[in-house]
Amino acid sequence: MWYRRPAPWLALILAASLTPALRGEDRQVHTDRQGARPLELPDEAGAFSFIVFGDRTGGPASGIDVLAEAVEEANLLAPDLIMTVGDLVQGYNARKEWLAQMREYRGVMSRLAMPWFPVPGNHDIYWRGEGRPPEEHEGDFEAHFAPLWYAFEHKDCWFVVLYSDEGDLETGERNFEKPSCQRMSPRQFRWLESVLARAAGARHVFLFLHHPRWIEDRYGDDWERVHGLLARAGNVRAVFAGHIHYLRYEGVRDGIEYHALATTGGVLTSRLERAGHLHEFRVVTVRDSGIRVAALPVGAVFDPRRFTAEISEGASTVERELRAQVDRPLVLGAEGDADQVIQVTLRNPSERPIDVTLLPSAADRRWTFWPDHDHRRLAPGQVYSRCFQVRRPPVPFDECFDLPEILLDCDFLGEALRVPLERKRFPLPCRPPPLPPAPPARHDLALALDGAGACLRLESALLDLPDGAFTVEAWVRAGDLAGRRALVNKTESSEFGLFASDGRPEFLVHVGGDYRGARAPAALLLPGEWQHLAGVFDGREVRLYVCGKLVARAAAAGERARNDLPLYVGADPDERGEPTSFFAGLVDEVRISRGARYAGESFVPPRTCAADGGPVLLLHLDERAGPWCIDSSGHSAHPTLVGGAGREPLVGSNRDG
Repeated sequence: MWYRRPAPWLALILAASLTPALRGEDRQVHTDRQGARPLELPDEAGAFSFIVFGDRTGGPASGIDVLAEAVEEANLLAPDLIMTVGDLVQGYNARKEWLAQMREYRGVMSRLAMPWFPVPGNHDIYWRGEGRPPEEHEGDFEAHFAPLWYAFEHKDCWFVVLYSDEGDLETGERNFEKPSCQRMSPRQFRWLESVLARAAGARHVFLFLHHPRWIEDRYGDDWERVHGLLARAGNVRAVFAGHIHYLRYEGVRDGIEYHALATTGGVLTSRLERAGHLHEFRVVTVRDSGIRVAALPVGAVFDPRRFTAEISEGASTVERELRAQVDRPLVLGAEGDADQVIQVTLRNPSERPIDVTLLPSAADRRWTFWPDHDHRRLAPGQVYSRCFQVRRPPVPFDECFDLPEILLDCDFLGEALRVPLERKRFPLPCRPPPLPPAPPARHDLALALDGAGACLRLESALLDLPDGAFTVEAWVRAGDLAGRRALVNKTESSEFGLFASDGRPEFLVHVGGDYRGARAPAALLLPGEWQHLAGVFDGREVRLYVCGKLVARAAAAGERARNDLPLYVGADPDERGEPTSFFAGLVDEVRISRGARYAGESFVPPRTCAADGGPVLLLHLDERAGPWCIDSSGHSAHPTLVGGAGREPLVGSNRDG
C-alpha cells in the first residue's frame, strides 16, 4: 500500500486551527461537570518517536515482502523518521547485481511517508567476483544510500551513524569475524569526538551501527574506548545494532542502553520467536525525561480502516454459519472396515468470496482418503459439493482405532485483505457396526471427565426422543464445579439440558417459546460425593430432584423446540455443535426416558438404571467397543468418546440409597 506525505499547506491550516487548549496555552480538562475526580494531563514537552529496522539480508527472496509489510506498518505508526542497522542488500557480489538489489530495497523504502536513514553493513560493502576495487562497495553505498558515517540533529536530539566495516587498518582485510578488522579508525574516532562535542547541549544522543561491537567475545575489545567516549559525553541514551538476527539486550552501562535487533526480512536461524528470533522493528518514544523502546513483530500493526462492517460482519457470518454437511453416515463393518463415497457440501453464507480447503483426516492412519484434500474459491452464496472415497481395511478394534473427520480451512476475502478463520472440525457421521449386546451392568466403572474437553457425543439422529414428557437422570461425583458445567445437554435456544454450574444443579426444557427451568435454591452438589440428579418434564411442569428429593419446580407447557445438534454427556453444544462448558468428575448410569419417571416429593434413586419404561438412551458406562460406549436401551444409540474421556473404578460408592 502506498502512502503520501501530507501537503505542507494542509499542515499549516491544521496548526492555525488548533484551539489554545490544544496548543498548550490553556492545559486543562474542559467540562461542565462539578465535583468529579481531577485528571492528570500527559506531558507534551519534546515528545516524538522514531523506528529502527533490522537486517533485511541472508534469507529467501520473500524477505523483501516482510520489509514491505514493515514499511506499511511504520506508515500507520507515523514516527518522525526511520533508522536502519545495515545489511540492506544481499550483496557479496559485483556491481551489476548489487545495483539491482539496491534499487529493489530503495523501491520498497520509497513507500515510507517519512525520511529514512541507512546504516552500512557487511552485506552492503563486501564485494565478490572479478574487478574487486580496494574499497569494495563503499563507493556504491555512498553514491546510492548515504555517507559511511554521518550525523544529524532532530528536535534537539542527535542521531549518529557509525561504520563498523572499515576493516584491518594495516592489511585492508575486511572480515567481521576477526577483532583486528573490527576496530574504529583514528579518522572515524576523531569525527565521533567532534560530533559528540557539537551535541553536548542536546537532550539525547542515539548511535546506530551494524555490528554489536560491545559483544567482546565476538568483536574484540575496541568498543571499550568508544564506550568511554560515549559515557563521557553524558547525554548518549542508546546504541542500536543488528547483524546477529535475534534480539539481544545488553542492559544499561553508564546510562546508555545497548540493543541488538533481530531482522526485518532477513534470515532467521531459529524458530524461537518467544526467545527473540523473529521479524521485528523497534519503536522508540522520546521525551525530555528519557526514552522508551518497544519491539513490535512485523505483522502486529494493522490499519483499522480496513475493517469495515462488510469485513467484520461478513467474516463473523462465515465463522458462525459455514458448515461441512455430509450426505450420509459412514457405514462400518464388524471390524471397523469401510469403503464408501461420501459427498461433502458447503455453502458460502456471506456476500464476499471465500477460499476453502477440505481435508479428510483421522489419527488412525489405516484410514485412506481420495482425494486427500480439495481447495476451492466460492463466490457469494455459492453451494459446492465434493465427493471423497473413504476406506479402511478390516482390522479389529484396538487402541489406535479412531473415527475420521473433515477439517475445514477458510479464508474470508475482503477488498484489500485476507482474513484466515479458525480451522473447523466436523466428525464424519458414522453408523456403528453391530455391537455386542451390553452385558449386565457390572457397576464397577464410571466415566471420568477432566473438565477440559473430555465428553461423550451422540449424533442427534440417533436420539429418538419424541415431543412430550421425558426424564433425564445420572449419577455424578463432581470435581471442580466452578463456572458453567454441563451434564447431559442438547441446548442451543432449544431442546433441554441438565447443568451443575457452580454446584447448583438446574434442569432446563425449551417449551412454549422459551426455556423453563427448575434450579436448586443453593449449591447442593458436594465435590467428591456420589449424588443422583434427575430432571423431569411431565407436560405441565419441570422438576429437579437431587438424591431423590424434590428441590425445584416450575410451570412449563407446550411443544419442545428441536435442533439437530449432538447430545453431549459432560458438555453442552454451541451453535456449531462443538462441546463447551465441560464437566469435571465422574459420571455413571445416564438414562433418558420417555415419560415422567418420578413424581411427588421424593423417591429412592435406583442404584443401577434399568431398561424398563421406555428409555431412549441407557449408558451403564462399563462397556466399550472401539470409540463407542455401548447403549443398553435397545436403540443402538451408542455415543462416541471425545477428548480422551476415560474410565475409573467406582470407589467408596454411597449409591445404595
